Amino acid sequence: MKKKFLALAVIFAMIFALAACSGGSGDSEEAAPAEKTTVNVFAAASLSAVMGEFESSYEEANPDVDIVVNADSSGALLTQIQEGAPCDVFFSAAQKQMDELEGAGMVVEGTRTNVVNNQLVVVTQPDSETAVTGLADIANAKSIALADGSVPVGKYTRQAMINLGLLKEVEDPATITTQEVSEQLGGVEISEQGNVSKVLAAVEEASCEVGTTYLSDTIGHEDSIKILETVGYDVTGNIIYPVAQIVNQDADDAETAAAADFISFITNDDAKALYELFGFDTDVE
Repeated sequence: MKKKFLALAVIFAMIFALAACSGGSGDSEEAAPAEKTTVNVFAAASLSAVMGEFESSYEEANPDVDIVVNADSSGALLTQIQEGAPCDVFFSAAQKQMDELEGAGMVVEGTRTNVVNNQLVVVTQPDSETAVTGLADIANAKSIALADGSVPVGKYTRQAMINLGLLKEVEDPATITTQEVSEQLGGVEISEQGNVSKVLAAVEEASCEVGTTYLSDTIGHEDSIKILETVGYDVTGNIIYPVAQIVNQDADDAETAAAADFISFITNDDAKALYELFGFDTDVE
């Protein structure tokens, strides 16, 4: 509740400021607004809600900086960065995507850090009469919303299914196609989704009977989602989210400095309480 009041206060302050600027004072000449420094933050879709809070708080304290958040699956964001999209900060839902960028020399040395852990959950509608009780018997569903293997939650789901004996073991779980998952689960209907937000929406809208997403994504959706199982780390492995500053050749000194400062802002000890409020585990190394 406290979080909501703080967020509303920021919104009202912004609205008031905009109204004051656009109201007009009758003067024929107005001072030109100062140009802001833009920091482009690419963040996993499962971070959307908490990053919205960080964005508001940081911009309130630093009115000369504009934090622009691009939220999508970590795999999609990786592709965008590799194709030249301007990015200053990358906050991934898995190590694999960050490893690729670091291997290509695109991560600013010394800026990479692990921030939070997450947990895989199996969800359904609150009034669902599904026979599914968790991941181990998910094949009993009439339909499943599942992210593809390039999406971290899709990879972690596949790894958990391997560990439970539902799927055949392979070197890289991400390579198991959705069709192969369906076949190995006995032909159950699977709706492939591009990120965790789309998985959640498919279940909320009852397009699919069950789905796998992150615990953090269910926060605020308690009225439309029921958690059937929170899958343990012993089944999924740790779901660590790393953040790092990305080499941006087009960034000026102000943008580079602001990007480093924003990373410090979202990784300091004071930030932990907000992550925990949004369902993340901050006990990471």
